[in-house]
Amino acid sequence: MFPYIPASMENKWDAHQQQESCSDNSLVFICKLPVREGFQLLDSQEPVQIKLPAQCTVHQLRVRLCMVTQENNRLPEPFALLDPERYSLLYHKEDEWYEIYDDYQVLKTLDAPWFQGNDGLQTVCVTVLAQKSTSKERIRFQGVLNELIGYDLDSSDTNRLSELGYTRRKFATPRREELKKRDPTAYATEPWVTSTALPNDRQGHLLQILSVNLYYNSSVLSIKADLTNTPCDLLKIVWESLPKEDLSFEGWSVDYVLKVCSRDEFLSGDFQLSDYLWVRHCLENTLELHLSVVAISSLPEDTVSREYWPLVDSLTGLSSSHEELSIKGKKVEDIVMISLWDCERKFRVKLLGFDIPDLPLKVPPFVHVEATIIYGKKIVSSVCATLKEFTDEVLWNTWLEFDILIRDIPHGAKLGLTINASTFEGTSTKDTKSNSSKVSDYQKGKGQVLYFVNLQLIDHRSLLSQGPHTLHMWPFPEWDEEAFTYEADKLSTATNPDIAKAMAITFMLDRYSFPVVLPYGKSSSGSSTSPVSDTLDLSGEPRLSSPFSEGSPTTPFAKTDCLRRLKEESVHYASNLPQFLRTIDWMMPSAVQDVHWLLSHWGPEDMELPVALELLSVDFADMKVRRLAVQRLEILCNDEVLKYLLQLVQTLKVEPYHDSCLARFLLKRALRSKRIGHFFFWYLRSEVAGCPFFRQRMAVILEAYLLGCGEAMLTEFQRQVQVVNCLHDVAITVKELYPDKTDLPSTAPQKLQELLEECNLPSDFLVPFDPRVRAGSIITLMVMDSIWKEKGLDLNLVPYGCISTGYNIGMIEIVRNAITIASVQRSQGGVAGAFKNNALYDWLQRKCLFQEKHFQAMEKFVNSCAGYCVATYVLGIGDRHNDNIMITDQGNLFHIDFGHILGNTKSFLGVNRERVPFVLTPDFLYVMGRVKGRPSLYFQRFRDTCINAYLSLRAQSRLLVTLFSLMLLTGIPELSMSQDMRYLRTALQQDQGEEEARNHFLQQIALCEQKGWTVQANWWFHLMAGIK
Repeated sequence: MFPYIPASMENKWDAHQQQESCSDNSLVFICKLPVREGFQLLDSQEPVQIKLPAQCTVHQLRVRLCMVTQENNRLPEPFALLDPERYSLLYHKEDEWYEIYDDYQVLKTLDAPWFQGNDGLQTVCVTVLAQKSTSKERIRFQGVLNELIGYDLDSSDTNRLSELGYTRRKFATPRREELKKRDPTAYATEPWVTSTALPNDRQGHLLQILSVNLYYNSSVLSIKADLTNTPCDLLKIVWESLPKEDLSFEGWSVDYVLKVCSRDEFLSGDFQLSDYLWVRHCLENTLELHLSVVAISSLPEDTVSREYWPLVDSLTGLSSSHEELSIKGKKVEDIVMISLWDCERKFRVKLLGFDIPDLPLKVPPFVHVEATIIYGKKIVSSVCATLKEFTDEVLWNTWLEFDILIRDIPHGAKLGLTINASTFEGTSTKDTKSNSSKVSDYQKGKGQVLYFVNLQLIDHRSLLSQGPHTLHMWPFPEWDEEAFTYEADKLSTATNPDIAKAMAITFMLDRYSFPVVLPYGKSSSGSSTSPVSDTLDLSGEPRLSSPFSEGSPTTPFAKTDCLRRLKEESVHYASNLPQFLRTIDWMMPSAVQDVHWLLSHWGPEDMELPVALELLSVDFADMKVRRLAVQRLEILCNDEVLKYLLQLVQTLKVEPYHDSCLARFLLKRALRSKRIGHFFFWYLRSEVAGCPFFRQRMAVILEAYLLGCGEAMLTEFQRQVQVVNCLHDVAITVKELYPDKTDLPSTAPQKLQELLEECNLPSDFLVPFDPRVRAGSIITLMVMDSIWKEKGLDLNLVPYGCISTGYNIGMIEIVRNAITIASVQRSQGGVAGAFKNNALYDWLQRKCLFQEKHFQAMEKFVNSCAGYCVATYVLGIGDRHNDNIMITDQGNLFHIDFGHILGNTKSFLGVNRERVPFVLTPDFLYVMGRVKGRPSLYFQRFRDTCINAYLSLRAQSRLLVTLFSLMLLTGIPELSMSQDMRYLRTALQQDQGEEEARNHFLQQIALCEQKGWTVQANWWFHLMAGIK
């Protein structure tokens, strides 16, 4: 229960606990003093030796060092040693410098290179370094980073021990760990491969011969390659065509790599050609493969700029055990910190009052303040103050006491404060306590909450918040404001940066004479007995008793046997883990210890991926639960990480602190893969621009990534940001020139072309209206597509690229050689084409004149139509008019513009425009030969494909529901409440058997056939009125 500490750190902690071999439990610090700025030291100058008790803090080391230097006149300003901004304390270990960063850290927890001195005491050498002034180079480089991030971190980082400054320094550790392991060549030439087997109907591709053109210097080699060949085989063909020299193939090939022409994509590694995504694309579209043989030395360098900061001590933020912090039996002069678990009194808040510079236009006559303790998203206790008349300054000066002891406050718990409106002075005339009565209004947002703000009760350094606080509150928005996320934003501990206009609430927490620390845990001497009690029950069956319970006779064999049986039985119910953990009372330490003991004997391989993703949701705030879930994610390959990256970035919002297991996992994977890094950059940058509640968190993680991604990626990101900024300016100009987008003049395309040419941009960029909705839906389509392909189904989905690049702005990929169904219908009969059943069939015939091409087009049409019928039904995608459905020249049907999801349909003049579960119109049926209910082989295949696709998704319903529940955090208006998930569960028929689910979808197909004319009427009306 502490800010993120990897499992390896727990082992270090145990080692530190065993480090007390010295008789008087003291430590010796040999401190080398500087004579000027930098690391330059005078060799002849004697170091200062300081001896202190092991339980002292770093600040006490500074005080003692100050006293000694003042006595010996060793520094001109000895008191400056007390200021960590002027003098740093460092030690050298394993070729790295580490800064002793936190003045509150206990000396014995330092992960320093201790050695035994002549006196038998544990000793370490410490360098005292005078801080340098910031160099111009550093200022320039930080300016580049701030521009890429879209946020000035330096101006916000004014306190070295604030969570922002603290996290910036701590992220240097995982970054350097990853950079040490990174292979520069593998990083620069990462292949785009997939482990998914070819679909059943494409297994024949493996027998095909692929036409490959190899370009080397000025020569071109045209060859026929087998799909089982590897890139090494192709390189060998090139090498054999060269003049024979002494250099062997092995010596030559290590300097070259195959690069896809006109794409930043490589064929590297020992994979078969059939495993590369671009090769599969060429196969599907009957294209030749064009590859360049490029020298690895010619690729842009991925050098990383040197770090301006030393690493921080790896155990920074780690508190001591409860026994060492406990004040019981200690003299006052021996107390350094107080264990939170010694605080037996109830937690309370002294509400002083609030003030606001300018009252809003609409104000209720009376207000009251509600204080809550929030853990995860659950309000575990709440207290309300008395009603007061709403003015620009309201005073209470009263204590609000909770029914929770301070010792029971878990790590990650927040103090939530809301100002609530009241229309009459008839209720809440005195302080009240409630665990549920206020929860529904607060969580459902019925307009009663006016302002809110949260405070982390135990901060990122494991210290209990104390003393006076003034927090600037956020206005509680109406639900139609898109920037507000349903759950995550209300749980943010960020304060309103608009201090001049914000509501400010002032309160006081109990103050103590010493810092109050949440202990790391109990002393290791008591850890041999398991805390597991009879409260654990994952299955609803008879409970397992602890194998190490007190009073039970245990032998080493019995302990091992019981432990093995407990693990075997508990992991058998791993799928029930989320439900079980939701029943735990996390305010009860004994129950929490039970859970931690159980999870400590599980491995990540014991957990399915959907369970791990669910454990990362807002429902689970416990650090060890979330750590286990992240350990499961570490097994994923790059393709799988990319598949869930958007949801995982959103999940960062529910982490209690900036530094977390999940943040470090994503940071390392982005630094390992340029593909992941690209999307990671834009997902984070979009949140920095559009989500003020988590702006600092996303910015500090993005900075940590940019500091390690390499010069080539930084240059590419700078170019991309420049392009996005130019496009944004063009988009604003266009909107100002043409505010009525339904009635554009004929000169509008030419004007747009002129604006783009002035920006010197490619012509194939497009700015969408709201990329967050589309990106989330498209990524879900990609997940569905991967589920189907794993089952051997290729339904020809076209999940075109879409990425958010800022708030309400982004880019989408243009699908070439495709037109809308509306365009097809207009070309076949004008507005009346909407009722012409053979319009689409005739258009396809003209596009595919040869019988073989027409047959292939029919295959693609049937498969893609089935895929999108199932996908749009399950996702509840609405607004399916004929300008939102397209078709390629090769017969591939696909949908665009997923602005309405999960059954949120569109209406016109109060009439619902969506009258069928999905689009299956008479013209679609005509293409399949289904005319007036006549039997058709193509239609039967369509039905069978739909059922197979639907049942495949249903088998993965837990994964799909979990992914969408994580998307609750994006702030999408139509995906903002848990109730929105009901549609998905109903569509997947989670509560029904497989046969019932099969019949259910067949009924939906029949309904679409029956009411297909209503879709045609809607499309005709759309063509007539131009409704979007």
